[in-house]
Amino acid sequence: MLEPRHLALPGLLIALTGAAHAEPPAPVTTRPWQEAVVSVTDIDVTARFFRDIGGYEEKWRGALDAAELSAWSLPARARGEALLLGPAGQARSLVRLVRFYDAGRKEPMRPGARAWDTGCYFSLMIRMKGMQAIYDDAIAMGWWTETPITPLSFGTSRLLVTIFRGPDGVQVQGYERLEPPLPAAIPEFERLSAPFNMMQMVRDRDAAYDFYTRVLGFDTFYKGEPYVEPEPRHMPLGIPYNLTTEIPYRVGIVYPVAGEFGRMETIEIMGLDGRDHAERCHAPNLGILAVRFEVDAADVAQRQIIARGWELALPMSSFRLPPFGAVRAFGIKTPDGALIQFYERQ
Repeated sequence: MLEPRHLALPGLLIALTGAAHAEPPAPVTTRPWQEAVVSVTDIDVTARFFRDIGGYEEKWRGALDAAELSAWSLPARARGEALLLGPAGQARSLVRLVRFYDAGRKEPMRPGARAWDTGCYFSLMIRMKGMQAIYDDAIAMGWWTETPITPLSFGTSRLLVTIFRGPDGVQVQGYERLEPPLPAAIPEFERLSAPFNMMQMVRDRDAAYDFYTRVLGFDTFYKGEPYVEPEPRHMPLGIPYNLTTEIPYRVGIVYPVAGEFGRMETIEIMGLDGRDHAERCHAPNLGILAVRFEVDAADVAQRQIIARGWELALPMSSFRLPPFGAVRAFGIKTPDGALIQFYERQ
């Protein structure tokens, strides 16, 4: 069920869960997400994974605009810096590392980050080539992994998967597709592609799915029934081996526009009760802080979301977002606390 604190209009729960035959709402945006914002204690230390292993280039680096710090609801004395990274030649699906100073106490958003702990963002998902060498390089760099490299089948794809964990608990989930070949729509890369998916561990997959499809108007890439393994096996989510035949999980993946980037994935592990961290997903806490989508008109997007019964988490504000220039932006939270920002270039 949806959390009541997120509902601004009466009757939304009926609208979300009972209107199975209603026309799908117009999407708030028709662009893949522009960037993921990651709050860290040392930009250069975290950046090494993306630069040295992934070959990402610097798109922009500098101080955060005071108006942006205010937009994060930080105290007036707060300062910050940021580094925007991404593969050469790509202008979307970027990673913005931010460091806040004098902004108050910083805590991990997801301390421990077990897959059955809900709230905030769990991982950035990146396609990889040569995962064993990447794995070895990451360990030598001081990163860690939540699992060994693990085989996984998804539809017709055979994959190798692992979850890397770096400083501040930042997690990067790596996928190497063994077969079939990657689609031609994915730009060529040597080791790491741009991030293509944001993973969240949620209390209720259906409530999260309804939020994305009924409030944001996103389309469905995949929505599965609860699944358990037919035989015990090791799996990337880390469910204990002897429980993989007993503990079901269900997955929903959506996107604002069909394509190979800009996906938002929610997973509910049913039957393992962990901690819920939904109240910790805010600046200056450490971890994957937000996902940003560009919209044509921020006012229109805001009105659509409010009209569909959802409340704002960050009010409309104006600030400079280099290298994109001046923007108007607002933020909302998913049913599990993960922050999404929508911005319009001025």
